[in-house]
Amino acid sequence: MSNSIGDGVYYTCSALYFTEVAGLSPARLGLGLTIAWAVGSLAGVPLGHLADRRGPRTMAVLLALATAVMVASFLVIRSFVPFLLVASLYATAQSGLAAARQALLAGLVDPAERTGVLAHMQSTLNAGLAIGAALGGLVLNNGTRTAFLAVFVVDALSFLVCALILLRLPAVKDTHRRMNDEPRLAVLRDRPYAVITLINTVLLLRLPLLSLAIPLWIAARTPHLTWLASALFVLNTLAVMLFQVRTARAVTDLRSASRAVRGAGVILLASCAVFAVSAARLPAWATAAVLVTAALLQVFGEMKQSAGSWQIGFDLAPSDQVGQYQGFFGTGVAVARTLGPLLVTTLLMTWGLPGWLLLGGLFLGAGYAMGPAVRWAERDRPRPAVETTVPRSDSRA
Repeated sequence: MSNSIGDGVYYTCSALYFTEVAGLSPARLGLGLTIAWAVGSLAGVPLGHLADRRGPRTMAVLLALATAVMVASFLVIRSFVPFLLVASLYATAQSGLAAARQALLAGLVDPAERTGVLAHMQSTLNAGLAIGAALGGLVLNNGTRTAFLAVFVVDALSFLVCALILLRLPAVKDTHRRMNDEPRLAVLRDRPYAVITLINTVLLLRLPLLSLAIPLWIAARTPHLTWLASALFVLNTLAVMLFQVRTARAVTDLRSASRAVRGAGVILLASCAVFAVSAARLPAWATAAVLVTAALLQVFGEMKQSAGSWQIGFDLAPSDQVGQYQGFFGTGVAVARTLGPLLVTTLLMTWGLPGWLLLGGLFLGAGYAMGPAVRWAERDRPRPAVETTVPRSDSRA
């Protein structure tokens, strides 16, 4: 909750802050963020490996503090090169923090309960983003330099709060001791897991739809309904808050997770097809109804895909290497956010109806490919390098 409130404020206001206050051009801002998240996506695996070796709570606290420092550094940046450096460190810390927190969760929560816990976390995250976005709206309405600076102060403080909360959790002992003949980053040689991560990345191309492609689509096809883009974002957020936990209850093992991802592919295809219908010459009320229907299908597919991918990502990771495996699995988000906007806008804004159907076909194909990939990974699942038990918590914490 603390992180997502800060992130909600940041996502709402950062683009205008960097262009209006820091003085970066939109082109340099886009280039810098693309490079930064590309660097960050490479950091998840080694930082996750460190969490396995040094203890996930310690790494999570350090990376939360590092993120706070990087966010505070944005307050004094006024040129491109320092921005690129700090943004890269920020993305690196964020990627590593995500991997360390996943490893910490794996050490503190029973395997059978992880998907349910993650569903609760996702619901809470959306609530925090909604609060943060509302605060960001107040900042945008104010529009002063002081208000924009306050955004980064709030975001930095949110990560300090995160570090303090993490310190109060039980400390999971480091779970991994590398054998002499074992590769340092074993996940990079786990081909089935790499294929599963790639399939999941294709499904994550849904991420730039709501924030970028759909607003542009509405503005180009039905400019009198541009207000609806904001309403669809709120609808998505509320649906995840209310129904993500319930959707995740059906996912209890790899078989049910594969089934959920396959169903998500079908639903996301249906959503793309309905979005394409909005290009037809319909009355305004009918177009709005079509867009709302498509958005509801999208969020339902999103919740099923999230629940299934959480279960798969954890269950196929060796118990003593969760950090590096989750770091690798998490690169799908960075790749989807880096390359997704270009791919999705090209498909939809240039190709129109065929582009929607092609994107839906990609979702469908990835959904159906997940089951065979999971069965392959089960057959070739790597053995832990050492015999491990459930990590013991530090009784003093």
